[in-house]
Amino acid sequence: MRTVAGFILNNILDWKINGAFPGINKSILIIAPHTSVWDWLILILFLNQTGVKYKILYKKEFLIFPMSMVMKPLGCIPVDRKGKRNNLIFQIAGLLKNNEELCIALSPEGTRYLKTHWEKGFYYISKRTNVPIIAGYIDYTKKEIGIKGVIHETDNIKTVMQEVNGYYQNVGAKHPGNFSLDIANIQI
Repeated sequence: MRTVAGFILNNILDWKINGAFPGINKSILIIAPHTSVWDWLILILFLNQTGVKYKILYKKEFLIFPMSMVMKPLGCIPVDRKGKRNNLIFQIAGLLKNNEELCIALSPEGTRYLKTHWEKGFYYISKRTNVPIIAGYIDYTKKEIGIKGVIHETDNIKTVMQEVNGYYQNVGAKHPGNFSLDIANIQI
């Protein structure tokens, strides 16, 4: 089914969608590479095209007036990355628990700038809530957004991160110099 979001993504921005969104009621969608402020627009159009009920974790600095009038209705939840521990994992776990259907989308890099050690909150949310991790990607080289795979088994963080790294090895970032895999978990 074609939506307005799909029309904008495909016909106006000339992006392709690769892979169907898995039929999973609750999930953590990690999206990478995240090197451009425009990644959120591509992601929101993609999620709206899929019809998935979603929330996107986004840094709080972008969710102040007047941007909050646009971003919050589009499903963005403010995240204080610099403040003291704010129990975000528990808050997101509560959101997932209280909804029959919800996809929480986030960037495991946590920033648009080069970061060689990814944030692991997505792993801990998945582990706490027993929901799968969906590896989504934005490839600027191919002008393509889609799904690389689903991780159901989250017993071992190192194994999960190695699988995650495998998904993103050949994905083209908007600003390639700002993208790195999680180097602590690269298989040699």
